[in-house]
Amino acid sequence: MTSGWRRLVDGVLAQTDGSSGGGADSETVPSIFDLIPGIPASPPLQFLVVIFVTLVGAYLSTFIVRLLGRPVAKQFQRESVAQTVLRAVRAGTVLLFALLGMTVAGLQIGNIVLSLTVLSAVLGIILAPIVGSVINGLFVLADQPYEIGDMIQLDDGTRGFVEEITLRYTKMITLDNTFLVITNSSIRERDVTNFSAEDERTRLSLDVLVTYECNIAQARDLMERAARQCDDVLEGGPDIRIGSARYPASPRAYINSYADHGVLIRLRYWAKKPYKIGTVQSNVQTKLWDLIGDTDADVDVEFAYPHQHLIFDETSGHAQVAVTRGDGRRYALDAPVEPPEEEPSTTSAVKSAPTEE
Repeated sequence: MTSGWRRLVDGVLAQTDGSSGGGADSETVPSIFDLIPGIPASPPLQFLVVIFVTLVGAYLSTFIVRLLGRPVAKQFQRESVAQTVLRAVRAGTVLLFALLGMTVAGLQIGNIVLSLTVLSAVLGIILAPIVGSVINGLFVLADQPYEIGDMIQLDDGTRGFVEEITLRYTKMITLDNTFLVITNSSIRERDVTNFSAEDERTRLSLDVLVTYECNIAQARDLMERAARQCDDVLEGGPDIRIGSARYPASPRAYINSYADHGVLIRLRYWAKKPYKIGTVQSNVQTKLWDLIGDTDADVDVEFAYPHQHLIFDETSGHAQVAVTRGDGRRYALDAPVEPPEEEPSTTSAVKSAPTEE
């Protein structure tokens, strides 16, 4: 019995290495059925043996991945690359045990590889998109456009966090708490905005239109003060560098243009985190509304809105304006109002005829 198991191990090593196993022909490689008398090597039993050995390999792969988790994470700083390496280790372990199961069951690996080659040639057109996604996944891992945990925005306005990056797809959690799975071949053709790359500080702007009659300097000061009073906005500090330029970190209000209905002032400020941009913008606008509407303070600032003033002078001609009274008649405002005509009386005096005496 010991010699039989020895021959089985030598046969497994021979088929794995692709050699003859030290003189042993592939047709003479023993299987587990040769060591157990009374059990024929039928295809269903061979299939069950392969499934059992593959499941054992899948179970052992979890312990191998757990054992190699920390060393691989220390070796690769990027979490997506480390997870890809661990997935490759797990897949390789399962594949190795599957080949081991086929050898133990007495299946010829050479014939199986030949069959798989023919099958892959037939299914090449069907598997082409999957292969393309895998290749694009390698480019995504190499180009590093985003990382797990980054907040990104797609070209259609969808914004969310990167949850998982594989060789085939990128999984994203949107701000609406929904999962979005995008194939890597598709995401490489899109414009992706990464809000979490290197520096999470994001510059925002607010345009406010004030009247020409208000105090422009006070309006700019109130806008800057409203931004500084928000917790999620940078109050100041050293200038923020973007490329070769530097921009002030504290909120700044500038006169953008002299518009038709007022002066357009643009406020620029920096948000500490890009995760709640809508909330930050709403808080800044609420603070500005409270400051301008404060009746106790001497505020000479008024929001502008589209309106028109009609002015008539000696060069503008004469404007005819009329109103309609309750009786349905129209009267010009610059003309005297005529009193209503008296209606004739319906009664008339009766003239008595002279009588003859």
